[in-house]
Formats: sequence, structure tokens, C-alpha cells
Amino acid sequence: MHNISEIFDNHVLLVALIACLTAQALKAVIEFARFGKINLRVMVETGGMPSAHSALVTALAGGIGQTLGWASPMFAATSVFAIIVMYDATGVRQAAGKQAKILNQIIDELFQEKPEFNEDRLKELLGHTPFQVIVGSILGAFISCLATPAY
Repeated sequence: MHNISEIFDNHVLLVALIACLTAQALKAVIEFARFGKINLRVMVETGGMPSAHSALVTALAGGIGQTLGWASPMFAATSVFAIIVMYDATGVRQAAGKQAKILNQIIDELFQEKPEFNEDRLKELLGHTPFQVIVGSILGAFISCLATPAY
């Protein structure tokens, strides 16, 4: 394996990670604006506004397009990857979150007389709304355009 520090020379990867971290930080800012409380936990949880997954994969695809060319096979591959990730965030994971909410309600109703039954609740906020995904994608594209030089 070559020198692992070469990872830090990968500008496209760094820009994608910056987009992801920016989206995660914005979640805390938005949470504070909505509720007036600092909640740093939202920075490490899934779901919420904006979608960090969407920001990450859009910045990745944009960076590849800017550096290798918009007609390159790598741009095509990362674009398809981005679409799958964003579809999953709004489809499969959103549906799983809705199912978890219903299952938690069922458990609450069935076992309200049995306090000794204390199972962990299922995580309900798993996915994103389409709006959260679009905002994350716009953020990723914006950061990619600002930070990735065209070669």
C-alpha cells in the first residue's frame, strides 16, 4: 500500500467530505433556529434537513465531472450512484422510518400495562423527505462548484 497520506491529496474526496460535514453542521443550525436549543446530536444522526448523503454524493459526482470531464465514464458512474443514494434516502429509508413509528406505537399500546417490558424503541427518523434531499443535493453541487477547480 502506498503512502496513506495521499488520501489528503484527493481534492474531489475532500470536497465531497466537506459538503457532507457542512450539511451535518447545518442540521444543528436549523435545529437551533427551529427550537431555540442547541442539539449537537443531530449532527451524527440520520435524516433531517439537509440530507448529508445527498450533499456528499452530489459533490462527489460534480467533482468528478469537473476534473475528469462531464462525458467521462466515471462521471456517469458517480451520477448513477448519486441517484441511487438519493432515491434510497427518500424511498426505502423513509418507508422504514414510517414503519418503525407504527411499530413503536403498537408496542406502546400493547405493553402499557407491563412496565417490565422495556425494549429499545426503533429509530424512526431514518430517511429524508424529497425536499431535504433536493436541498442537500443543491448544497453539494454548490460546494463542488466553489471548491473544485476545473482541470
